[in-house]
Amino acid sequence: MTLYCYVDGPVGRLLVAGDRTGVKRIHFPTSKKNNGPEPGWQENPRPFQGLIDDLKRYFAGGLRRFSLNGVPQGTVFQRKVWRALGQVPYGATATYGQVARAIGRPNAARAVGAACGQNPLSIVIPCHRVVGQTGKLTGFGGGLAAKQTLLTLEQRNAHSP
Repeated sequence: MTLYCYVDGPVGRLLVAGDRTGVKRIHFPTSKKNNGPEPGWQENPRPFQGLIDDLKRYFAGGLRRFSLNGVPQGTVFQRKVWRALGQVPYGATATYGQVARAIGRPNAARAVGAACGQNPLSIVIPCHRVVGQTGKLTGFGGGLAAKQTLLTLEQRNAHSP
């Protein structure tokens, strides 16, 4: 059974969904994808309370790295990209090309962008830290305003104790 809840933050109301084994997705309300809740899902924040607390601490500037149990389902390539995104430091950015080189696929910048677009755990897997070659904000499921909000939040808090 899929369970879900909402978490309010500076980027809007996030949908958190999963089952009793863990979180399977975190989506922005502005996403173009139909992210649910779907018929048959049950609203229940209890299994996600740890993540909810972590998200609130992150939004308040008190959490820099999420502890993620395992890597979400995806292709081998997507999982490599998602792991590499976790290595981009809090408050910093990397280009799609830099991430491609980091995973040993230097000509795969576009494929890295596609993998970012399939990221099921927005914010926790920090695809918002990936920018275009020139540093310009590009593609983000939550919209560019949400991406800028997250980057600004992190940059403002990156040097705080």
